[in-house]
Amino acid sequence: MRSTETYTGRALRRREDPRLLAGQGRYVGDIEPPGCLHAAILRSPHAHARLRRIDPEPARALPGVVAVLTARDLGPHWRPLPNRFPHPALRYYPQYPLARDKVHYVGEPVAVVVATDRYLAEDALERIVVEYEPLPALVDPEAALAAGAPVLHDDQGAPDNLAGRFSQGFGDIAAAFARAAVVVEHRFVIGKCAGIPIECRGLVATVDELGRLIVWNATQTPHMIRDILAELLDRSPQEVRIVTPDVGGAFGVKEPFYPEDFLIPYLAWRLRRPVKWLEDRRENLLASIQERGQVHHAALAVDAEGRILGLRDRFVAETGAFTPWGIVVPVITSSMLPGPYKLPAFQCDVEVAYTSTCPLAPYRGAGRPQAVFVTERLLDEAARALGLDRAEIRRRNFVQPHEFPYAVGLVGRDGKPLVYDSGNYPGCLDQLLELIGYAEFPAERERARAEGRRLGLGLAFAVENNGMGPFEGARLRIEPSGQVVIATGACSQGQGHLTTLAQLAADELGVPLERVTIVAGDTDGIPYGTGTFASRTAVNAGNAIVLAAREVRGRALALAARLLECSADDLELADGTVAVRGAPDRRIPLGELAAYAQSPFPGRPHPEGVPVGLEATHYFTPSAVTYSNGAHAAVVEVDPETGAVRVRRYAMVHDCGNIINPLVLEGQLHGGFAGGIGNALFEEVVYDANGQLLTASFLDYLIPTADQVPGVRLAHLCTPSPLNPLGVKGAGENAIIAVPACINNAVADALGVAADETPLSPAKVRALLDQRLSVQD
Repeated sequence: MRSTETYTGRALRRREDPRLLAGQGRYVGDIEPPGCLHAAILRSPHAHARLRRIDPEPARALPGVVAVLTARDLGPHWRPLPNRFPHPALRYYPQYPLARDKVHYVGEPVAVVVATDRYLAEDALERIVVEYEPLPALVDPEAALAAGAPVLHDDQGAPDNLAGRFSQGFGDIAAAFARAAVVVEHRFVIGKCAGIPIECRGLVATVDELGRLIVWNATQTPHMIRDILAELLDRSPQEVRIVTPDVGGAFGVKEPFYPEDFLIPYLAWRLRRPVKWLEDRRENLLASIQERGQVHHAALAVDAEGRILGLRDRFVAETGAFTPWGIVVPVITSSMLPGPYKLPAFQCDVEVAYTSTCPLAPYRGAGRPQAVFVTERLLDEAARALGLDRAEIRRRNFVQPHEFPYAVGLVGRDGKPLVYDSGNYPGCLDQLLELIGYAEFPAERERARAEGRRLGLGLAFAVENNGMGPFEGARLRIEPSGQVVIATGACSQGQGHLTTLAQLAADELGVPLERVTIVAGDTDGIPYGTGTFASRTAVNAGNAIVLAAREVRGRALALAARLLECSADDLELADGTVAVRGAPDRRIPLGELAAYAQSPFPGRPHPEGVPVGLEATHYFTPSAVTYSNGAHAAVVEVDPETGAVRVRRYAMVHDCGNIINPLVLEGQLHGGFAGGIGNALFEEVVYDANGQLLTASFLDYLIPTADQVPGVRLAHLCTPSPLNPLGVKGAGENAIIAVPACINNAVADALGVAADETPLSPAKVRALLDQRLSVQD
């Protein structure tokens, strides 16, 4: 009888794509309840200033304006946004929904207008009279920590601009450097970037006939949004429903709770009318979170054979004006600096600085690209100093396959010790060198040099901690129609969850894939959820679905055994039907079993001993995080006249454990690589000395185009994680993490100078060329 296909591990096309490609997606921008009002936000034009006076009356007098609110109009609901990511070192100065006495960055919300359409709302913003007393801006994080610097949060009693200070380390770092044959020490500058989802943020909020607040929000964390919003509104979570419709990308930008996540629902609740707000691209660049932004002073000590003796780092991380995700990013950076290498000694000292710029929080990669950039650049410089092959110095320092689980000696972002669960780093490197043509590259370089062209090859290796908890859940039920409906808090922003999660359930339940429906990101679908970030969905939601499906499968077999008067061991489940093995005529479809379990006839007794419904809810709580890894190699060409860098070919070997859908995985890797190209060569958030954003449109904030992103030579090496039933590890971010380090190493190889700043714009490459010429002179 068993004819049901096996889906897990197959490269199936995404089920959601035909609808989206046909223009049938339903995004926040497509949702407009009858009588919907539109909101617009007045944002600070100053990076740092005192608010002396706000007069909203001229805006209120404009026909079509329904409400204009300032901080004082919020009354008792003018409350600080809560800190959901505490850390012993964090000095938390909260943001408020609207600035009241002081503004802290260009783009901070000052007032909100609600009108009958967005055009009127925008016009009304220009009528609000605001008097500011400008104060000195704080743009440079190192200068912000200097003695005598203006204090950004003096309005909350801050003594200085320190957001946190902490250290991590192990071993005798002084002794390691004292006995080193070679010490390389560099200053690394890692510029800030923005997340740039194709769809900006947005919300629509309304109050239903029962007084319940319904919010459509393009968020990654619907349950967190619900809980914070309920808290700020003095409501129970049951009185608030958050629904994530189709979401056009996120990359971390849509993780935090922003002021607008309070303001728009609050206005709908206060006015008892639907209210809609859509962020435009300028607002997105001004006020949606940014990331990276670190300056490192790091040194690597190695012996004469190239074996690492110790790594020492001191860095300043910028957090912008507030800490919407705590100091998670620098914590991740500090803990992931060892990468795939065995370090006898390590010391990292971190300071986190408030600046009068847009707040920083995790963006795809989240602190790991900075760590990889530092360590991989130092390794290349150590190899150069020793005259050692760059691949060989890495090979000599890898954690070996037989050494897993491997305790690093540091503490991760979740407060637990870092213990790498699985991997085969030498195996990844071997495949990588074949893919990129490492052995043939010296001859290729010589041919290019004879033609007046400059080629370079770079390597970099990334380890990513992912799949973290605290949990994710799945509520799975079989309908009388035979359809399997699964609700989870892991909402999709384009990752393909409706396909991959359905593949897992279909296999466990023995049903065709088309009979599985995934309902994600609706807080009414499942009461608790964590969300989609940190490459955690396959580990958490995937295993929750599998465990819930196994429970429902067991119930179905037990009920069928009762009705067919046989042992459950004699049954098999395939094509959505339970049948007696060897007697195919004795069978019951799953839908009929579900109907029987639901007692569809009112007034009749429910069958004794039969649980109500074929359904189960399971929450998967991982015991520890998983660790995926990726080996990267790039061949670049540098134009010495213009400073332009062109990536000629790129190779990547990736290990995320067992693979659910190779096609979806490769999409994630290609997408991450494209983001990495942007981070490495194009994308940089730039402020002037007054804290004014100079990259407030795509004319100035550059993103790579299709002809600047080459195809990737991909290979997979699978070492299953022992930490979860599926053996999976996260896959959404590893592809972006190593790209800047890899490309900088390739540029350094092409030019023969250290390339210690990212992104590498043409002007910065020209500066490197000038530096090389001055050294030669």
